[in-house]
Amino acid sequence: MSSSRLPGKVMELVLGEPMIGRQVERLRRARRIDRLMVATSTDPSDDPLAAYCEGLGLPVFRGSLDDVLDRYRAALAKQPAVEAVVRLTADCPLADPALIDRVIEHHHATGADYTSNTLGARTYPQGLDAEVIKPKVLAEAAELAAEPYEREHVTPYIYRRPDTYRLAGVARHESLARLRWTVDVPEDLEFVREVYAKLYYVDKTFDSDAIVALDVNSARAPA
Repeated sequence: MSSSRLPGKVMELVLGEPMIGRQVERLRRARRIDRLMVATSTDPSDDPLAAYCEGLGLPVFRGSLDDVLDRYRAALAKQPAVEAVVRLTADCPLADPALIDRVIEHHHATGADYTSNTLGARTYPQGLDAEVIKPKVLAEAAELAAEPYEREHVTPYIYRRPDTYRLAGVARHESLARLRWTVDVPEDLEFVREVYAKLYYVDKTFDSDAIVALDVNSARAPA
């Protein structure tokens, strides 16, 4: 809720529901995710977010506002994961369940310590990022990472060390890296609202191909 560029963005309404609720609706269609947990902060500004997510039937863990890596470590300690942890950021209400499943499947198939669809050169739109990490590797990163950037952004300690950890990536043949589907500023939010207005009532399970086909994408392509 304390986003500097768009405060309270995850609770901004998209077709009458908070943005994070729309994202959860999409994430619940991912076949390879066993359970979702919201990992937010103990800052009072996050009280409405925590209450809303609990109302959706989601477990909510609250930890450090700035040390997000430690927040993940503590959340994992509270609800251990046996095989993998999937990291998804809460400002991506156009998340692609099929792509998330693909990243998870590739992670298991390769036996990687860390797998993402952003490793190396980006080929997916900003806003479809998915990271999969072995629980023991995440715990190790939380113990060893010292740089503030690595504490705030959770996974850099891992993917910056290819000599230490086995990394794997998922990429598109035709890059869509020019497209911006994440929500950081008011214009991003208006884009998401327009996408939902055009697609949701036609097909609540609209996919990435349907979004790509919309003319509004040209307006959200980064320079």
